[in-house]
Amino acid sequence: MNISMGTYLVTQSDRSGGRSTPDVVQTAVDGGVDVVQLREKHASARDRYEVGREIRAVTADAGVPLVVNDRVDIAAAIDADGVHLGDDDVPVSVAREQLGDDAIVGRSVSTVAGARAAEEAGADYLGVGAVFATDTKNTDPEQSEIGTERVSAIADAVSIPFVGIGGVTPDNAADVVAAGADGVAVVSAITAADDPADATRHLADSVAAGRDRR
Repeated sequence: MNISMGTYLVTQSDRSGGRSTPDVVQTAVDGGVDVVQLREKHASARDRYEVGREIRAVTADAGVPLVVNDRVDIAAAIDADGVHLGDDDVPVSVAREQLGDDAIVGRSVSTVAGARAAEEAGADYLGVGAVFATDTKNTDPEQSEIGTERVSAIADAVSIPFVGIGGVTPDNAADVVAAGADGVAVVSAITAADDPADATRHLADSVAAGRDRR
């Protein structure tokens, strides 16, 4: 997979300060975000599809990859670049069969064993976390606050790229990348910011600082 994973936006409308998700995505794209994931877990499939169509127009114009959380069918319907899967979703191989060999297929993991299994299953990249405490996703205690030491262990265990997710901000993103992550995935750090474009740039600066520390 030959795309940058530095700054990765996960959408969530209830963290967007009253702004629409397409508007937040547009400003993040203006700020140079590298990847966008359509999440919107609490929306209906129809609403996710409609929002996804709007977002797809924004990301396609900018050449920014768009992946859809969980839903292979919605990813196919909006011609997204791929899908991001969790433990309760279809296997990586099934998503690949449905979306094609060129699709981007990501996988959420929290352990070294999970990371190795996802790589062996054919995942293109990983979302590793929750690195720090977060309230944007309900996670099992064993999957919460795994810390940067786990990030380093996963970096040593796999060869595919991965982003650290969960409680990541411009203040701690450098630590996550210095530990071995290729980038960071965020919700509130961009969506809840007064200026999502400026927040994206600050996040990118922190990612760059983390890479310099390796």
